[in-house]
Amino acid sequence: MDEHTEIFVALGAATAANCGPCFEHYFSKAEKLGIGKEDIQKTVDIAVKVRSGAHMVMNGSIQKTMTRNVKPVETCCGSGSSCCS
Repeated sequence: MDEHTEIFVALGAATAANCGPCFEHYFSKAEKLGIGKEDIQKTVDIAVKVRSGAHMVMNGSIQKTMTRNVKPVETCCGSGSSCCS
């Protein structure tokens, strides 16, 4: 993978993960490589769409969980240990 692609992936991941310091770090690298703000904005727009989709799915999952009368599973990852508390 070339360096420009790595920067685009990192900027998208930082945006989707809501990590401002990561975004600032990779934005500085992008500027040094001469990557234009329009291209960075396209990457951010895609990441925001991904993040928004995940947010909607999580909200649906929360609503589904809250409206059922089923005892919740004791672990969230199936490992047998309590990873949520």
